[in-house]
Amino acid sequence: MGDTAIMHQLAQLPVDMLGFIFYSRSPRYVIGKIEPSEIATLPEHISNVGVFVNENEAVIETNAKTYHIDTLQLHGSESPEMCRNLKNKGFRIIKAFNLTRQNNFGAYAPYCDFFLFDTPSEQHGGTGAKFDWSLLENYKGTTPFLLSGGIGPNDAEEVKHIKHPQMAGIDINSKFEVEPGIKNPELIKQFITIKPPPNPLKGGNP
Repeated sequence: MGDTAIMHQLAQLPVDMLGFIFYSRSPRYVIGKIEPSEIATLPEHISNVGVFVNENEAVIETNAKTYHIDTLQLHGSESPEMCRNLKNKGFRIIKAFNLTRQNNFGAYAPYCDFFLFDTPSEQHGGTGAKFDWSLLENYKGTTPFLLSGGIGPNDAEEVKHIKHPQMAGIDINSKFEVEPGIKNPELIKQFITIKPPPNPLKGGNP
């Protein structure tokens, strides 16, 4: 099954975003694999996320418009000023951070719709490893965040136990792939439909 067919299968699942990698060093690089016209046919309720790493601002804008991207995930050392400029051009902004080091969240907060907390990697993601999720407790900001980094099919229960008030969702990737860039829709469907554990204070879930 090709990339395009799988993309449309994923769009039928209860997901909010689909990510497209515009980092040429990644095996998931989208250019040449999926045509912009195919991305244009995705349901309107799904945000098309373009992932960029230390890319030129003009290149980001051009690729985003060509590939019908409405949300930008900036996964390198992009500045708050770049986030501001791209935000002002109508894009939603997700800025990735490594929680194992100091971060100037305040400078980015006015221009970001979400932060993304990922596992440290010289390759800018795709490690397939989790970081210490207890570090989430150190985040005191008000910008909602997405949790990423090595989340796999067996992590559903643990993820659902995270109670941070600003956690807005999760970003899953390599652990749900047949090979780099080729997702397993059935595995993702099973992961999404796992029910949270019973809450003893409420006597269970409806």
